Amino acid sequence: MQSTQRTEGHTMYVISGATGRVGSAIADRLLENGSPVRVLVRRPDSAQHWADRGAEAVVVDLADQVGLTGALQGAAGFFTLLPFNPMTTDFRGDMTALISSITEAVVDARVPHVTLLSSVGAHLPEGTGPIAPLHHLENALRSTTATVTAVRPVHFQEKVTDVLDAAREQGIYPVFAGSADVPVPMVATRDVGAVLAEALLSPPRRSETIALTGPAYREREIAEILARLLDRELEVMTLPRAAWKDAFLAAGVSAEAAQMLVELHEAGDTGRLVPHGDRTVHGTTGIEQTLAGLVAVPI
Repeated sequence: MQSTQRTEGHTMYVISGATGRVGSAIADRLLENGSPVRVLVRRPDSAQHWADRGAEAVVVDLADQVGLTGALQGAAGFFTLLPFNPMTTDFRGDMTALISSITEAVVDARVPHVTLLSSVGAHLPEGTGPIAPLHHLENALRSTTATVTAVRPVHFQEKVTDVLDAAREQGIYPVFAGSADVPVPMVATRDVGAVLAEALLSPPRRSETIALTGPAYREREIAEILARLLDRELEVMTLPRAAWKDAFLAAGVSAEAAQMLVELHEAGDTGRLVPHGDRTVHGTTGIEQTLAGLVAVPI
């Protein structure tokens, strides 16, 4: 991959969320390409890993507009996202503040190109739980002079991580949907990272949204693969909608976050989360490869 567009004086690729699956995949790709990378992390202990890899590391929070503006100086491209805080007690307030900080920092630092980890369903302004703020961040970034590439992936294959403990310890595979037998497209985060890295290195001439999809799987099918990898039987348990919030609360999230997650799953269960974008890209990684990595079992 080679960069095709750079603004004079802007040479660095700035990656937020570098400790997450997508952010780290992007940073890895760029470093492998020999590109100059500056990663943004929230903890000093995370910075050393990237410094050892040859990246510049800056400890800053996306909510710190002044610090973020400084970290974006000289950026040819910036990857951003909206972290979901499972302990939030003011979801909308937190998201509004983050959107403002990110957008104003992009303006103040004169970043020419922003890539955004958005989501399937982000074309909808409300009714999608944690996805709705991404709709507003997309629009806020497009109001700046930056070219914006918003990548809207379908569900991550790695979402299985959320139920992995229940599978290992209790032999249960919970499903937050009306049926475990409806095929749903899912994409691996490695494929998401690859698309975003390519967008950074080859920015479009004008802002665009990319619908990113992947192979479709039934939840029951995923449970069967996971059972084989764990070498134990798994009971597929379809939870009734009335039980969703209590299940999320039992997992330790705040009441506010639990309500947002219920809204998200309701949007998925009622068919509102459909791919939507200026163009569509298909990830190719299969679920078995992803699950094997999650449970550390070779396939």
